[in-house]
Amino acid sequence: MKHSMIRSVAAVALTFTASAAGVGVAPVAHATTTDPFFTYTGSAPLSSYKPGAVLKTRTLSYHVLGIPTPVKAVQILYRTIDAQGRPTANVTSILKPIDGGDPAKAVAYQSYYDSGNPADGPSRAIAGDVRLGSALFDTETLLIVPLLTQGYSVIIADTEGQTADFLAAPEYGTNTLDSIRATTHAAATGLNTSTRIGMIGYSGGSVATTWAAQLAPTYAPDVDKQLTGAAVGGVVVDPAHMTEYANGSLLWAGVMPTMMATTARAYGVDLSPYLSDYGKQVFPKLSHEAMVNVLGRYPFLRWQQLFKPQYSTLQSIPPLARTLNRINMGTAPTPTVPMFLGQGANGALEGTLTNNRPGIGPGDGITVTGDVRALARQFCADGNRISYSQYDLLSHNTAEPGWAVQALGWLNDRFADKAAPSSCGHIAPGNSLAPLPTD
Repeated sequence: MKHSMIRSVAAVALTFTASAAGVGVAPVAHATTTDPFFTYTGSAPLSSYKPGAVLKTRTLSYHVLGIPTPVKAVQILYRTIDAQGRPTANVTSILKPIDGGDPAKAVAYQSYYDSGNPADGPSRAIAGDVRLGSALFDTETLLIVPLLTQGYSVIIADTEGQTADFLAAPEYGTNTLDSIRATTHAAATGLNTSTRIGMIGYSGGSVATTWAAQLAPTYAPDVDKQLTGAAVGGVVVDPAHMTEYANGSLLWAGVMPTMMATTARAYGVDLSPYLSDYGKQVFPKLSHEAMVNVLGRYPFLRWQQLFKPQYSTLQSIPPLARTLNRINMGTAPTPTVPMFLGQGANGALEGTLTNNRPGIGPGDGITVTGDVRALARQFCADGNRISYSQYDLLSHNTAEPGWAVQALGWLNDRFADKAAPSSCGHIAPGNSLAPLPTD
């Protein structure tokens, strides 16, 4: 499968190159941050629509680095909810294989665009915008193309919503589920409520994929019936553990204040009474920042530098602790669909050492390996079939290529109705995923 995937990527890459030269592709208008398509302008209040209701649709070319390709994208503005449960509108894009694909199958691909800036959403990159923040999504073409060449329609939601609530994890899940609802109710997509749907996502995409699987049985039981399985890697399970693990690291330290700033914004939490003078300088800069702009920018930063000396533990800042608890996967329900979880464990390759707090242990540089094992074991204990792979020699970024091949093969087997494999009973113990105390 690996060699056929490489051939498929090469073939479509050649098609993209031809399109760049202007062969057979009509130009289309590019989306911008002021594009009216992204704004709901109807007269009826959004609250009058059901979650997943289609508000607008349009069809355009799928762009890579601003270059139109022969692949068509249907974009949908749909009704969903924000982090605080309020009705809002969001955008999803459905990429169609050049031959139209098989209407019986689709994959919801959750991007790791990881940004607090709405302009960096995948929908804008797909429509032709070129920005440094959105360019990270363009690199995901190498993960999307194999799905298209195998006949899958690919659903790509702006999982963070139109206010780009980076790591407000449950919102990722509801945006993903309502995206699938909208996709299967829009005639232009060629998909319907009988279409079988798999989900896949790495890193930030694992947040959306896992939370969607966890919330589906209660938030969207109609979608849950369509799901065949979910494959994730580099999983952000417990952001409190992630904060302590990446504390003082070389490459990933800037993730901590970015995540704190964006989640506080999403949940309406005011952290200013707790911030140090330095924190008051840093937080405003990062509340709308893209992760690609943050990596390596704050080497060896410790999160305690951002807060006043009396707030040296996460639990000593109750509003922050409550926010981190809300986005801890360990506190959410167990999915009903089978899952594949892949996780690196050699964070030293990316400048994150393992001499961190006891109870956290090693990770892949940013996500904590023991947390992922604990989540997998929790799902197993609740009766789900979980396949787990740990890449002991690889880090967050170096594990992704091999994970992608393994994850796609696992998803293909679910669509082929093969029994889901299980690692349950063979997964090493992990960490406690208990919430932080807030009293």
